[in-house]
Amino acid sequence: MNATDPQTGSRPPASRDVNFDAIVIGAGISGLFQLHCLRDRLGMNVRVFEAGTGVGGTWYWNRYPGARFDSESYSYAYSFSQELLDEWDWSEHFAGQPETERYLNHVADKFDLRRSISFSSRVKSAHWREATRSWTITLENGSQHSCRFLVTAVGPLSAPTYPRVEGIDSFGGEAYHTGLWPKHAVTFDGKRVAVIGTGASGVQAITEIAKTAKTLTVFQRRPNWCKPLHNRPISKKEMKELRAWYPEMFRICSSTSSCFLHTPDTRKTFDLTPEEREAFWEKQYQTPGFSMWVGGFQDMMTDRAANDEVSRFVARKIRERVRDPKVAELLVPKDHGFGTRRVPQESGYYEVFNQPNVKLVSIFDDPIKRITRTGIELADSSIEFDMIVYATGFDAVTGSLDRIDIRGIGGEKLKDKWRGSLETFFGMLVKGFPNLFMVLGPHAALGNVPRSIEYNVLWITDLLAYMLALGHTYANPTQAGVDAWTESVMKAAEGLLSSEVDSWMTGINQNVEGKQTRIIARYSGSAPEFRAKADAVAAGGYRELELD
Repeated sequence: MNATDPQTGSRPPASRDVNFDAIVIGAGISGLFQLHCLRDRLGMNVRVFEAGTGVGGTWYWNRYPGARFDSESYSYAYSFSQELLDEWDWSEHFAGQPETERYLNHVADKFDLRRSISFSSRVKSAHWREATRSWTITLENGSQHSCRFLVTAVGPLSAPTYPRVEGIDSFGGEAYHTGLWPKHAVTFDGKRVAVIGTGASGVQAITEIAKTAKTLTVFQRRPNWCKPLHNRPISKKEMKELRAWYPEMFRICSSTSSCFLHTPDTRKTFDLTPEEREAFWEKQYQTPGFSMWVGGFQDMMTDRAANDEVSRFVARKIRERVRDPKVAELLVPKDHGFGTRRVPQESGYYEVFNQPNVKLVSIFDDPIKRITRTGIELADSSIEFDMIVYATGFDAVTGSLDRIDIRGIGGEKLKDKWRGSLETFFGMLVKGFPNLFMVLGPHAALGNVPRSIEYNVLWITDLLAYMLALGHTYANPTQAGVDAWTESVMKAAEGLLSSEVDSWMTGINQNVEGKQTRIIARYSGSAPEFRAKADAVAAGGYRELELD
């Protein structure tokens, strides 16, 4: 899919009170590319509003110790510019946050994107005005701006949440959320540190904090299945080889189910002998990245007995790596099978719990009662700390949109609409909210996120190019189009073990009021199927949209 420039003069007439052709919310991976496509390819007058003081999105805010890719660096990078691919060298197979932030700053500078970005500009509300077919955007500083087209590039994991316990603001020591980590240096040397949460961010942060903290107490609600990352440096020679491999690599990403460099094994679990299965899993366990999660046997995510087998293998690995049998049992998940939730990649995580300065507390067994001025009060005891780190995740998928007061036709609130029934058109449009485009909204395909981002940005760009060429100023999905896509989303989730567990991918967040009931929050089918369906909409002249 390649966006093309409209013919000269095809831009829709702007109302006198519309400041911009398009406004983009967010200057992360999605927002930067969307800005480039709309401004530099379509010639639109575009403004990006970014809450932070710099570009990067996820890689701007999540600067906690240990933050890094769990997808291969080179498969995570932009593919739209050959020149960019030719000039950027990755130093590690799974790059850390500082390198990724540098990369995205390099992109912003290379394509001169900063001149169209307003930093320290958090969007408070976005209201549709039917009379002028435009959006009015209000920032937290009170300033207002208007546009014909609005694009949200806010990401599915960008609305941090804290545990719902008393006294969070009363703590007198240092307190940080992994998703809102400060730019200034944070030291753990000689300090009594608490980390609440053992999801992907917690796993990475805990491994680093344990190296220097005087004591580290980890508060775990539910353990996750984790697999070794096996990261290593990339030499100049290897980078040259990787660069030559780029065309084939991106072809592989476009053909796999989740856009990763791994694809499920065509065999079923019980087609092999126990010894053959063991050898296969051992090899995957030693392979870098997500190979064991997305490259397992084809029935791992649909057959409970098959999933039990691989879960037992990984459980055995945990017990082998953790010396204290009681601690090991606390770290082995009992409420979900391997791969049915996102699998954190780790570098020595389990060995951390062999250190004498590290203690694991199950808050199922000993709940947190409240945060006090000096530490954490549990049901049966109190512990004093110098620092508390909240690795408690995000209000995923809808949360970053819920935090903006978005109102469509008749003043309907997007948050209220989704409270009744979560439905979109390919995760990119919502009926009743004309000219609102979401790069990665609910029911979009996720997987290796930048690969999905590039496709969705180009799909939105092509739609706007089509509208500009025909003089259209209005796009709203039909109910029939929304119903058809929602049915596809529901059908793709049928039979998946992941649909039966609590996770952010099923809309569950115990820290957010009203998000304790499972829903289907994302498209669980394959990325090639997603693209084929979306391409068919474009090829058919967007009949599923009301264009005017």
